[in-house]
Amino acid sequence: MLQKCILKLVCGVIVLVSLSSCAVVKATNQPGKKDLSVLRLHTPRSHVIAELGKPVNTQIHNGKRTDIYSFVQGYSKGNKAARAIGHGVADVFTLGLWEVAGTPLEGIANGRNVQVEVTYGKTDHVEKVNYIKGLPSDYTQTRRLHR
Repeated sequence: MLQKCILKLVCGVIVLVSLSSCAVVKATNQPGKKDLSVLRLHTPRSHVIAELGKPVNTQIHNGKRTDIYSFVQGYSKGNKAARAIGHGVADVFTLGLWEVAGTPLEGIANGRNVQVEVTYGKTDHVEKVNYIKGLPSDYTQTRRLHR
């Protein structure tokens, strides 16, 4: 009888431990935040590509190159760490029940899809920026940099 009780307890602990890491892991594996300051006027194209990745489309009109970038604007390291710690604390206090809400929340809050069109001057430095989709949260501030 005691062995069955201990076995159930061990199984319960294993289940709770395995459940309690899903939201924490998802929070730490969210995409990182892109440094949109590379979209300032006169930034070299190579710096933009290094930060945003390879453009999905490139066209040249009148000697000026226009790239379209598509990326996920994620979260800062501090934000991801705070979320993971919050999930961990909630898991402990609810004995793992927080995972019922925490895991789906992390599945939804997985960054913002952004598409941006960047036009470069004849020397391949940023001349114009146009956000096509998924404006970043600091859009107003970023937009002021380009006027």
